[in-house]
Amino acid sequence: MKGVLLAGGTGSRLYPLTRITNKHLLPIYDRPMVQWAIEAVVKAGIQDIMLVTGGTHAGEFLRLLGNGHEFGIDRLSYGYQERPGGIAEALGLAERFADGEPVLVMLADNVVEQSIRPMVDAFGTHPEGARILLTRVEQPEHLRHLGVPELDAEDRVVRIVEKPEDPPSRFGVTGIYCYDAGVFDVIKTLEPSGRGELEITDVNNHYVSTGAMRYDVLEGFWGDAGESIDAYYAVNDFVRAYGANKA
Repeated sequence: MKGVLLAGGTGSRLYPLTRITNKHLLPIYDRPMVQWAIEAVVKAGIQDIMLVTGGTHAGEFLRLLGNGHEFGIDRLSYGYQERPGGIAEALGLAERFADGEPVLVMLADNVVEQSIRPMVDAFGTHPEGARILLTRVEQPEHLRHLGVPELDAEDRVVRIVEKPEDPPSRFGVTGIYCYDAGVFDVIKTLEPSGRGELEITDVNNHYVSTGAMRYDVLEGFWGDAGESIDAYYAVNDFVRAYGANKA
């Protein structure tokens, strides 16, 4: 399995902090945000990684990460998204890198307390379809900013609703996904959403509709450090106090 880290976007929700740099290069406690995502992927047993970014600060990732060896990466590739076209479009840039292998995809502003290796190992045993990582969220107001799965009586995902006014469950979809190699064919069938982007929720709902979606529920803390200024500082406070990516 190969790893794809998505570190693009305009970072508008963290403005003005992102006026002079990419949000994934902002510090989370004692290191740039993207390093926490790299550590999570490497600790999950994946050392062949592609980082997809964009915008005017893309070159700063090369300056920070180089060939990746310092961070436990065996081979680090880079992809450039020319315009903000959505998470699914950014993932599509990794098709040649994946070269027919399944992929672990992680949004690089996600920070987790516990290791994601159990999810990766479970998918690696049967690398077909898709597997997503959920987190329990008790606050309905927070769920209204996330993708939320609707579950049936047997706890199977029947659909994922993006930013629902009335959340159908108490679980949020994190920005951590495993896909088989067919995901790139799925992306090619997508139509842009109302905001002109290819949505990762549409990818996930495709797998739901074919009965090929599985999920795990993350233990411990999960934070999207790019969600807002308040979320950014909350993630900082948590990592400073408790750490992240624990085995």
